[in-house]
Amino acid sequence: MPNKKKRQKMFISVLPGEQVEVVIAEEGKVNEYYVEMVHQAKTKGNIYKGYIHNIDNGLQAAFINYGAERNGFLQIDEVHPEYYTGNFTQKKGARYPLMQKVLKAGQEVLVQVVKEPTGKKGAFLTSYLSLPGRSFVYTVGRSQMGVSRKIENEKERTRLKKALESFETTEGVGLIARTAAVGQSKTALERDFKYLNRLWTDIRSNAQKEKAPVIVYKELGLAARAVRDYLTSDVTEVWVDDKETYDQISKFVKLAFPRKNNLVRLHDENDLSLLERFNLVKQVEEIYTREASMPSGGRLVFDATEALTAVDINSGKIGGERNFQKMALKTNVEAAKEIARQLRLRDIGGQVVIDFIEMKNPKDCREVEKVMRAELKNDRARTDVSRISSFGLMELVRQRLGSSAIAISTEACPCCKGTGIRRNMEWQALQALKEIHRDIRKPGMDRVEHDCEEELAIYLLNTKRGILTDLENRYGKEIHIDLEYEYDD
Repeated sequence: MPNKKKRQKMFISVLPGEQVEVVIAEEGKVNEYYVEMVHQAKTKGNIYKGYIHNIDNGLQAAFINYGAERNGFLQIDEVHPEYYTGNFTQKKGARYPLMQKVLKAGQEVLVQVVKEPTGKKGAFLTSYLSLPGRSFVYTVGRSQMGVSRKIENEKERTRLKKALESFETTEGVGLIARTAAVGQSKTALERDFKYLNRLWTDIRSNAQKEKAPVIVYKELGLAARAVRDYLTSDVTEVWVDDKETYDQISKFVKLAFPRKNNLVRLHDENDLSLLERFNLVKQVEEIYTREASMPSGGRLVFDATEALTAVDINSGKIGGERNFQKMALKTNVEAAKEIARQLRLRDIGGQVVIDFIEMKNPKDCREVEKVMRAELKNDRARTDVSRISSFGLMELVRQRLGSSAIAISTEACPCCKGTGIRRNMEWQALQALKEIHRDIRKPGMDRVEHDCEEELAIYLLNTKRGILTDLENRYGKEIHIDLEYEYDD
């Protein structure tokens, strides 16, 4: 029996100049959520011309000054041989030469951010560059031509391989066909290849002219990146609540999907926000909670530590000793599906340990493992899953794709000195601005009053006064930030 075609919708909510949210939902259920605040602009994917500040012989790594607050970290295995200088003798059996023998302080190098800086650690860098396009990833320094492993149809794989072989690439440049390349015509594929070729030519030209440290390529913003990377043939509608973003996305979609005229739609209602209109607010808010509910009534509990994330399964009502094993299997299968979804939503990376309800039948354990692996196939991140141990524990490792929504919107609580978390002031201010932005567009109102706590009111008036003034001038209405008082009975 053929698989039912997925019907997905993409929602792009924009607070101009401040924040972008992207939600991908299937049949009304949120499967993926991404958020980007302008003041916390991503650097992952950016390409910089930097120089070697110093080399750590013990770590076999160089610290690169590329213009950021902290120097980036470049390991020897991420250094392309074209940067090697002088004569060197490589030890027998060694994969790489000693870094201090082939690189020197002050040497300029073109690097790309692989991992964002976190805490006191600088960004993780590579000199093997890659440029993502709609259909291909254009690799510089690795000349392999290949097709994504997620494309399983052999006929389509063969077609794409033939298309790759027909393109004339320069030495040291490779191409990898992405899942979005499936079904694309030869003309569309060639257009994407030529665009990436021109882009690399421009980057290389700019890098030769500029003095380090300097940025030479900036990755697209979240809205454009979402359309480029996540818009597949499964997506039947794209909703956008900002006219300028809507116009930009519409132009891109006309090129990528010329036959889909009504794919992109503008949400211009004033009474409800985009996520409220499609009943997605509650699901998005659940991402920030410690617990996640399951259809049967059970709950998943997520606890993040420095080393790993632990997931505990609290079952719903399981009646009777005789039914325990049957219900344990049913609950664990349901949990496996929901955990795979929550890992995507929360962008949980690193090691994850899952404590399943005890199952004595090995056949039941294999069934749960099978479901987990099948569900993780839909994940854009790389994953590796172990078998369930005799203690009922499953270990898995997941690649972190970026800064999670939780990481960028929370901060250590000043009251509990970091033992708990709360939404940071920037996030709270953005939610207040969204409400003000919605209310000020309503007709028949001369002024907008927004009640909030004193700390948030001060933050709004000190850091967001400019955007509040712009809103007043644009709509010709006054905005009043009022203090919200709590009275004891």
